[in-house]
This record gives sequence, structure tokens and C-alpha cells, in this order.
Amino acid sequence: MLRAMSTHVRVRERLQVAHLEAMVSGGAQAIEVFCAKEHFDYTDRGRVREIASWFSGNPVELHSLHAPMYMEPDYGRHMAPPVNLVDNEKLKRVESMDEVKRAIELAEQAPFRFLIQHLGIANEKWEPRKMEFAITALEHLRVFAKPLGVTVLVENICNEITTPDRLVEILNTAHFEDVGFCFDVGHAHMNEGVERTFERMKPNIRSTHLHDNHGLRDEHLWIGEGDIDWEQAMTLLRTAPNTPPLLLEISGESQKEIAAGASESFSHLEKAMSAAKVER
Repeated sequence: MLRAMSTHVRVRERLQVAHLEAMVSGGAQAIEVFCAKEHFDYTDRGRVREIASWFSGNPVELHSLHAPMYMEPDYGRHMAPPVNLVDNEKLKRVESMDEVKRAIELAEQAPFRFLIQHLGIANEKWEPRKMEFAITALEHLRVFAKPLGVTVLVENICNEITTPDRLVEILNTAHFEDVGFCFDVGHAHMNEGVERTFERMKPNIRSTHLHDNHGLRDEHLWIGEGDIDWEQAMTLLRTAPNTPPLLLEISGESQKEIAAGASESFSHLEKAMSAAKVER
């Protein structure tokens, strides 16, 4: 499987070429750029050119872009308006959609395959009208992204809108054959369990977010620092019909050196993969 990594590991810092090179030194063959304005301001043409230039001059793939979670530089403080495509207020939904479209436009200068998209915010409750909001938002995004060669992937996060059953219901109701899933193992471990979440999302999984935790908080630890059964996770991922990358999404609080942490995590995953059962 392709080894990949998110720049989320340094989300509290301005994204530097040195960060990208450290990920590559640690074994990453592809990268996901996390759109937080204090980290990577996708509306700043100079910053976009800088990052696009690095990818055009290197063999490393810009695999995906994580859609913004906040309208303004605020990541981790939770004071800025959130980007919420299923907000109950129509104006906020429209503003959120416009913000995500600004991020997708990066593909004009730095092509990437997937947009990783949240539906709702952390711990948001389900109510019937969220189905309509989710379908409308995904319809607009997929139409906007497709000419740029980008496929929208919805991530299972910690709320009632993106449970595996609801995600499958959204795609089936809207007949979105060109929208997929980003399977977040850490979030699955905290909620309905890795195996059940995987089995429901399995046919539509195109990418992953891999990070560890102890089942109580969304810690985004390096692989092996929590209690996720990675042998089980690798056994499951080997059965996915569309082979996804092993994409690390580590906490921006981590003090571990990027290359060392990535190398150790990929090694842990590869050992788990070797020990994983070929057939379940």
C-alpha cells in the first residue's frame, strides 16, 4: 500500500518545505495538505505557488487536500466560525460551501486526487433535515470538483451525522457513485469500532486517516502509542476493493521529529500488515 502522511502533524505551524521533506525522509510517498489558514492559507496566491512549485519539482504525489474546518486562522482555539456544510442556517451553509470551493481551486496549480470533507462539526447531533443539507452540499462540491480532477471523500468523524450507517444512507439516497469515503481508523475506534465501521464503509473507501488513541479522546497519536489493534486494522484494509493508502494523520501537538515518527509508524504498520491474516 502507498505510504502517505498529512501535514496535520505540524498544523499549529506555518507549512514549510522542510516539513514536506521530513515526511518524505520518513518514508511518505504521498502527502495530504491540511487546510488551516495559519498552517496553509489556500487563499494566499503566493503560498499556493510555493507549495505547488515544490510538488511540481518532486516525485511525491499530492494525494489529497483536507477541507478547511474554520473560516479564519483559529485551529485548536474553536473561536472562529466553523466551516459547516450542514449548519441549520442557510447563510452559514452557503458561506461554508464557498470556503471549501476556494480550497478546491488549489487543484488548478497543484493537482490532487481527493478532497477529504467533514459533514458537520464534532459531536453534532442528527436530525432529519441534515440529510437534505448533506446531499445538497455534496452535490455542489462534486460538480465543482470534477472538472479539476478531484473526487470528494467524506470522512467518518465523531458526530451523529457521519456514523457509518448514515454515510452509506447519504450516498445511496443521492446515488452518488462518484463520492467516496475516507476511513478514519482512530475515529472508528472511539465510536462503533474499527471492524463494524470498516465493513459498512468498505465498498466506498478510497483513502484513510491512520492515528492511534485509547478509545476515549481523539488523540491522533503516532501508530503504536494507543491501544488500536493494528493487525486487525491491516487485515481489514487488505480486503478493501479499492486499495487505499496508509495515510498518517498525527496530532499537531506531537513533539516527535517528523521523519523519525513517520518511519517508526510506517514500520509498525508494515509489521502489522505482514502479520495480518490474508483471509478473514
